[in-house]
Amino acid sequence: MSSIQPKSYSPCRPHRVAFLGLGVMGFPMAGHLQRAGHQVTVYNRTPAKASQWVLEFGGQLAATPCEAAQGADIVFCCVGNDDDLRSVVLGDDGALAGMPAGAVLVDHTTASAQVARELDAAARAAGLHFVDAPVSGGQAGAQNGLLTVMCGAAEADYARVAPVMDAFARACSRMGEVGAGQLTKMVNQICIAGLVQGLAEAVAFGQNAGLDMPQVLDAIGKGAAQSWQLDNRGKTMAEGRFDFGFAVDWMRKDLGLVLDEARRNGSLLPVTALVDQFYGDVQKAGGNRWDTSSLITRLK
Repeated sequence: MSSIQPKSYSPCRPHRVAFLGLGVMGFPMAGHLQRAGHQVTVYNRTPAKASQWVLEFGGQLAATPCEAAQGADIVFCCVGNDDDLRSVVLGDDGALAGMPAGAVLVDHTTASAQVARELDAAARAAGLHFVDAPVSGGQAGAQNGLLTVMCGAAEADYARVAPVMDAFARACSRMGEVGAGQLTKMVNQICIAGLVQGLAEAVAFGQNAGLDMPQVLDAIGKGAAQSWQLDNRGKTMAEGRFDFGFAVDWMRKDLGLVLDEARRNGSLLPVTALVDQFYGDVQKAGGNRWDTSSLITRLK
């Protein structure tokens, strides 16, 4: 069974591209690029994962990011954090060392706005271009090719890469100059943190009150309480199922970026800071890899 779902791809001139990082997001994203007709070379820190990708989709694999980037019009990247990003972009074996002049590096990692600006400066010093482009939609969005992409870039750079990103996106927007994509993703995570905590409290309250929660969620999902979280996580939260989805460890990493940026720009985020502490409690209970909806476990 394929790791991606069928999708109708918009017409786009085939490009030579590289994709660095084949995790739960990168693996299907790179697959959609190959299925859309682009020539894809992949790199992954664990070579077996890259071999698995080539077996499923075709394309090529490379031993280093530098090798993967050679001859590529666009290099996509989706890794874990700022340090992982630096490790695959900078240095003798990094992507920038292999990219041809004028190529574009597109980073889909959820990272800091600071590292986005740092890598943009390094790219431009090498005669290259950079786009920070974090995504929302989770593993299901990546598999279905329906991610939301939030980009920070010069207008010309965004125009070059947006048609190619359509292979795995349902919506792609330029939010401003480099760094704006990461800042927009932080806004997204602030919204999600508060929504999931509110949903957890609502479900726990309803259960304690003896209500039929699937019926309750169906009813309120047709009114003002409706949200993606309620539609996609309400019933599994009520059932106590958390072995899927966006892991608590990843959310804490993202909220750490949010809180660091808030300290820099003077924002007050009392609810976000509190929910971050609650996720810390879930980690202490062994829920590092549970879905973020596991916040409800604190209320049992």
